Amino acid sequence: MPDQRNIFTGLPPFPEDVPTAPLLRLSLKKLAERDAAETQRLSRACEDLGFFYLDLQDSGSATRILDNADELFKIGAELFELPLAEKQQYDFSSQKSYFGYKAQGAAVVDRQGNLDRNEFYNVSKDDIMGISEPLPAPDILKKNRETLNSFMRSSHSIITLILDLLNDSLGLPKFTLVNIHRLGAISGDQVRFVKAPPQPADDRRTALGEHTDFGSVTILFNRLGGLQVLPPGAGANWVYVRPLPGHAIVNLGDAMVKFTNGLLRSNIHRVVSPPGEQADSTRYSLVYFSRPEDDVPLRRLEGSSRIPALKEGVQEEDIKSKDWIIRRALGRRIDVPGTDYEKSVGTESLSRRLKA
Repeated sequence: MPDQRNIFTGLPPFPEDVPTAPLLRLSLKKLAERDAAETQRLSRACEDLGFFYLDLQDSGSATRILDNADELFKIGAELFELPLAEKQQYDFSSQKSYFGYKAQGAAVVDRQGNLDRNEFYNVSKDDIMGISEPLPAPDILKKNRETLNSFMRSSHSIITLILDLLNDSLGLPKFTLVNIHRLGAISGDQVRFVKAPPQPADDRRTALGEHTDFGSVTILFNRLGGLQVLPPGAGANWVYVRPLPGHAIVNLGDAMVKFTNGLLRSNIHRVVSPPGEQADSTRYSLVYFSRPEDDVPLRRLEGSSRIPALKEGVQEEDIKSKDWIIRRALGRRIDVPGTDYEKSVGTESLSRRLKA
């Protein structure tokens, strides 16, 4: 296994004097062994904050995902060096697609209309797996489909394990969650490459506005700070999530809140300028987003005594996964007609109401 400390070499250290989120550190090896104590800690993390670290260093099966992540960081840096005009050929938002390229400043980050400070490139799992027709893509991505495929499979296997363990913790019928997140089914699953260049020293603000994630489970690799979470409870303040070598940052998304009527948490987070000396470095991130299959209704699941009942008179929104993702992914784009910031919000209000 590569020494994951090496990927942090040459980067300014994360400062010791900034508030950081007290995320639980969970072991992939112990979870795969279905260690009872570690499984209980997983449930607690997903119910209390919806974010945790996943230690990949003690698991032989994680060697591939760490190797792939190292390679994809290099590929992402090369991808974003392409001329802007070339990258914009792969912006498919006019086709109501959230795959492909998003330029810096193409979306608002708040109700005041401030623009984002990130570039994205979203690669469809269905494309790479041959489930759908391939999308046009730059040569750098065409040449590296095998690496993307391997990373997606490794990420998805980790997510399948997490879903299966949560399924048992919730007391749902066996494979309920796994069966609506199948690797070979049509879904909005994707790899996202992210680039955030240094912000002007006199104007360092939010690069990606506060939000919850759109889908079910997110696996994030990054090397510089900038990610912040807002812990639940009155009077809470934003705190940084410190990147850790050999660890992924994992969080739940809106679908898990809807499936469990707020028992599981999709926590609010944002991206700001990295802290301290890190602010002068370009921040790259690599993300795998798992979403429910396109036709899955996002509503409370039946069959668990732990999932709270709907309050009397409450009507759940009748919406399927694909429509939810499109509404949320494109709702803050300034170049997509008919989008609405207010309609693009996720499950923040439900999480705040049930967990505060």
